[in-house]
Amino acid sequence: MYEAGQIVGKTHLVLKASVRAGMTTQDLDAIAEREIRGLGGKPAFKGYRGFPATLCVSLNHEIVHGIPSRDRVIEGGDLVSMDLGAIVGGLYGDAAVTVAVGEVSAALEQLLEAGEAGLYAGIRQAKASNRIGDLSHAIQEEIERLGDYGIVREYVGHGIGRQLHEPPSVPNFGPSGRGIPLREGMALAIEPMVNLGTHETILLDDDWTVITADASPSVHFEHTVIITDGEPIITTKVD
Repeated sequence: MYEAGQIVGKTHLVLKASVRAGMTTQDLDAIAEREIRGLGGKPAFKGYRGFPATLCVSLNHEIVHGIPSRDRVIEGGDLVSMDLGAIVGGLYGDAAVTVAVGEVSAALEQLLEAGEAGLYAGIRQAKASNRIGDLSHAIQEEIERLGDYGIVREYVGHGIGRQLHEPPSVPNFGPSGRGIPLREGMALAIEPMVNLGTHETILLDDDWTVITADASPSVHFEHTVIITDGEPIITTKVD
């Protein structure tokens, strides 16, 4: 799993360095597929339940699962969320990141910071002495400490391993002390999705793209981690 995660992390580094105004979202998808295959992996999303691309690219008020298109041009001031997975030896890695293209408002900068901070608050609780609820509560508490944000409820993190999505579900909200115990060797994809406005969502007619119900901007951050009796192993983080 670590090898698959590292391919995901390295691909994200290339994508973050490449994204700019004037590109299409399909351009980013081509980069993602080239990098994953060049590093010895297989795209995990392409063909998954009929998804047509390697990369989910979601702009601004799109939360997750945006389909790349040659007609969708990235502009200065956009928020670009990129979600991808890779398979190596039948094992999966999955991660997402949101970046700003050019200058954005202070409110959007703070939204980006809150989303990433929530992710790492959850990761810090991802250890064998805790329960799923401890992780979920830490994410919610950190995000709400940083602002009055809408934490998406309909879409959550998940187990991962020999399948892209496995039990258990990993909510980004809820009380601590509940849910299944975390055990050494479990692998989780932790992925808070945070909106500047309401937490409510709408699924578009393409049956993939999810947007905020009030058209407010959204961010998405994700890492794959393996539970240990101490600090978790973040397989998709590249130093």
